[in-house]
Amino acid sequence: MQEAKKDSVPDLLGQLNEAQRKAVEFCDGPSLVIAGAGSGKTRVLTYKVAYLLEQGLPPYYILALTFTNKAAREMKRRIADLVGEKRARGLWMGTFHSIFARILRSEAEAIGYQSNFTIYDAGDSLNLVRLIIKEMGLDDKRYRPGGVHSQISRAKNNLITPAMYASNPEIVQHDRATGRPNLFEIYQRYQSRLKQANCMDFDDLLMQTNLLFRDHEELLEKYRNRFQYILVDEYQDTNSAQHRIVRQLAEIHHRVCVVGDDAQSIYSFRGANIDNILTFQATFPNTRVFKLEQNYRSTRNIVNAANSLIKKNTEQIYKEVFSKNEEGEKVEVIETFSDFEEGLVVANKIARKRLEEHVPYSDFAILYRTNAQSRVFEESLRKKNIPYRIYGGLSFYNRKEIKDAIGYFRLIVNTGDEEAFRRVVNYPKRGIGDTTVGKITAAAQQHGVSLWEVLSSPLEYNLKVNKGTANRLAAFQELISDFIEKNDKLNAFELAQEVIKGSGIGSEAYNDLSPEGVSREQNIQELLNAMSEFVSTRLEEGNEEVSLVDFLSEVSLLSDQDTDKEAELEKVTMMTVHAAKGLEFNHVFVVGMEEDLFPSGMALWEPRGVEEERRLFYVAITRAKKTCTITHARSRYRNGTTQPAKKSRFLQDINPRFLSMNDTRVGSNTKRGETNDGFWGSLRAQRQQRYQKMTPVVSTAPSKPLSKEAQALKKDDVIEHERFGRGVVTSIEMSGNDRRAFVEFESAGRKQLLLKFARFKIIESSP
Repeated sequence: MQEAKKDSVPDLLGQLNEAQRKAVEFCDGPSLVIAGAGSGKTRVLTYKVAYLLEQGLPPYYILALTFTNKAAREMKRRIADLVGEKRARGLWMGTFHSIFARILRSEAEAIGYQSNFTIYDAGDSLNLVRLIIKEMGLDDKRYRPGGVHSQISRAKNNLITPAMYASNPEIVQHDRATGRPNLFEIYQRYQSRLKQANCMDFDDLLMQTNLLFRDHEELLEKYRNRFQYILVDEYQDTNSAQHRIVRQLAEIHHRVCVVGDDAQSIYSFRGANIDNILTFQATFPNTRVFKLEQNYRSTRNIVNAANSLIKKNTEQIYKEVFSKNEEGEKVEVIETFSDFEEGLVVANKIARKRLEEHVPYSDFAILYRTNAQSRVFEESLRKKNIPYRIYGGLSFYNRKEIKDAIGYFRLIVNTGDEEAFRRVVNYPKRGIGDTTVGKITAAAQQHGVSLWEVLSSPLEYNLKVNKGTANRLAAFQELISDFIEKNDKLNAFELAQEVIKGSGIGSEAYNDLSPEGVSREQNIQELLNAMSEFVSTRLEEGNEEVSLVDFLSEVSLLSDQDTDKEAELEKVTMMTVHAAKGLEFNHVFVVGMEEDLFPSGMALWEPRGVEEERRLFYVAITRAKKTCTITHARSRYRNGTTQPAKKSRFLQDINPRFLSMNDTRVGSNTKRGETNDGFWGSLRAQRQQRYQKMTPVVSTAPSKPLSKEAQALKKDDVIEHERFGRGVVTSIEMSGNDRRAFVEFESAGRKQLLLKFARFKIIESSP
């Protein structure tokens, strides 16, 4: 047995590079492993556990903490492959929450719980908060349940008990200033109700473990002796509660190894504290630092570009990540005219690469800063018949807030739509509960009419409800009737604005300052953007079918494609950069690299905000194995209008030696000065030959409907459209009193523009 152990250790270490081997071998004190992107972090963790087992440490003395069950399962599987399943089974390995729940069940009595306590998930916790707000008679528009729950969660993760919260003058003053002076009482009631019900929420699993160790020295000593070696994955993502537990358990023996990358600390909005990894050496003064700097994932150009970016951060543990892979293509930066064209450019590049190199769709990922950005890319991919999936989220038109808004639209154009009625009759909440809806349904079925008809004539259909409910039903009926009346006068976008404001959907999202609330607000705004685009584009193309029913017809076609009947197809992956952490793809598009988007405008409020946004961009670039393409638009559709956009400051942080700066002013995916194949390339070549001795006339005047510029537009003029980008006028026709131009756009293809609505300027005027 002993002989076998001597033979197996060299075999184990022989599968590691020098830096990995040194990190694995050191087990005599605290160690900090700084693992650059793609450097084999998980490999070091698994081999270190296997090494400890091979050195004779029993598995039940090893504590290994991860952030996801998936990571824990993968590590345990790899360890079992190295040392055998039986030995791996005895490890204390799992997420922070699962391990501490196990400890709390064993020691529940010490903190006044029974061992069979229930763990509330996020939905359970939110429901309890909502109930307490209602019981206290508080305004749930001011005390948004989601925002209140987030505040309680932050307090717990910072180890602030209800008593500490209520006695902290700074916190109490802040709550008063934000118009929520009763937050401390909600927290007290919430925690008291949990305790009475013998329940804990997810945050309690961390806070109660801290309280257990703080107040019961003998139990802390018990677990210090139990966990003779502690390993922690993704240490840059730990919050204050997690860091404190690790410190308490390792305070005496100091046999602790944490692995992470400060350059990938991107979860401060969830409570993660980058200081935990930056100050780890101060917490454990004799810490040995090991740096894993060889990137096995990406080409040299991608690694060097990412390095030059992250060096601009001041708060970091310095390392020099390198790659021995091929040099690869430079990181491509593409400027487009608009977010609309940005979507087309990305879809075109994916289609072309698949056609020319036979690359599967699963090799591609589109990464964006906010979920709301997905819509433009979804629609562009659909136009090219490119299958895709939204990773870690829903397709744009399947998100709850979007379906809620569209539920109103559906009911307005068709009051007989029962599903739409049920969806919106009590959203936002207006005191019309399931019992009342049940009575309306029963009356409708009895008389063979729609729910709306019962609502409109409750006495005729003998609807038996009390006076208060009757008033609420009447108010809802009046609201929808008002929208129906306006539907005959307003286009889809104008009516949608009225609905979002009048129904309360807008304030429902806008008043919720939690990350989820902000995301809902962005999605609602993006829906309005989509409707504004729908109206303006149709009018510009001479199509006057711009009513709400016309928009719904188009959306239903898009939504039908969401129910993918060909699940076996390879798909392009779309996701936020946050969701992409830990993943990798051959070809990555990082889109929307503009100021106030990436970096986020909200991040600029915090002193460390810009540095975290830069780390987020670093994470995005380092997901790429072979190619990385970064796009940004000169204009973006916001609040119903096209607004100028400025490219992200982070693009200036990357050493230009590793960049290929392209744009769509000459032709998508071509270097400046080169021509593109196909119609655009040949036509541009003809024009260059024809006018090579002439100086092109460039107009900088803004586009105006029915302007002299629009009237003077001629065949072969090159125009710059604010959404479609550059195009060449192929012909001009008169249709009645309307003048129309047919334009071949490089990215958007052939378009017909009704000049009285067209938004463009002439770039090159033909003689």
